Amino acid sequence: MNTNTNRKKVTTKVLKEKKATGEIISMLTAYDYTFAKIFDRAGIDILLVGDSAANVFSGFSTTLPITLEQMIYHAGAVVKASEKSMVVVDLPFGSYQVNENDAVYSAIRIVKESGANAVKMEGGEEITASVKKVVTTGIPVMGHLGLTPQSINQLGSYEVQATNQTAHDTLIKDALLLQEAGCFAIVLEKIPAKLAKEVTGKLSIPTIGIGAGNECDGQVLVMHDMLGLNPDFNPKFVRKYIDLNHLISEAVSQYIFDVTHKIFPDNSESY
Repeated sequence: MNTNTNRKKVTTKVLKEKKATGEIISMLTAYDYTFAKIFDRAGIDILLVGDSAANVFSGFSTTLPITLEQMIYHAGAVVKASEKSMVVVDLPFGSYQVNENDAVYSAIRIVKESGANAVKMEGGEEITASVKKVVTTGIPVMGHLGLTPQSINQLGSYEVQATNQTAHDTLIKDALLLQEAGCFAIVLEKIPAKLAKEVTGKLSIPTIGIGAGNECDGQVLVMHDMLGLNPDFNPKFVRKYIDLNHLISEAVSQYIFDVTHKIFPDNSESY
């Protein structure tokens, strides 16, 4: 198991080296200090402060409502906990789509106010000008192609993307354009594994898959999904490594029983 004592701080340079040597990159979402500290100490390479906080923290059905200020708040908590993991923060919907200046303003605010290491932006050719401008300020940008949740109203569903030849070719073109624009890595979400493998082979920057097979340079999951905290969300691409929903429910039930039967606190827990 990795520990903070025997590994170095993960940077864009480290990720590029991992791609070159074939070492797979690990990434998980994090939204608060406590879980981020656990993940960092466990040895995760990248902590993604995802706009999925809109879903898992605020209960919204999409990622669209979360604000820049809320993302900065979550990012600041994660940064405080991270010693070796790289912290990447989603630019939320509406904070970069209008023009390049908005993208730069939003990215600078996130990095300056939270201390994050990089930002992530969804989209292909249409955001390359913004990516270039953010990168020129010195802020690393991670791209995101395939299923892009911020475009859910346009996509119309959360189905697998790029399943026809036209969409296949467009995704490859967009990936190359994002790389040319300066992205240091690209998330590939919910696309055929064969296409993800092809894109990974064409790029000199790492790909991070989620529902994109195991031929990407790394993998990412939402922490709540991986930890089994939401029993109602069971997509094919999620592996639940533990059923925390059940374990926590049992613990809370035991706590209620102990409190109501005056078993807790006992003499050893009293002053």
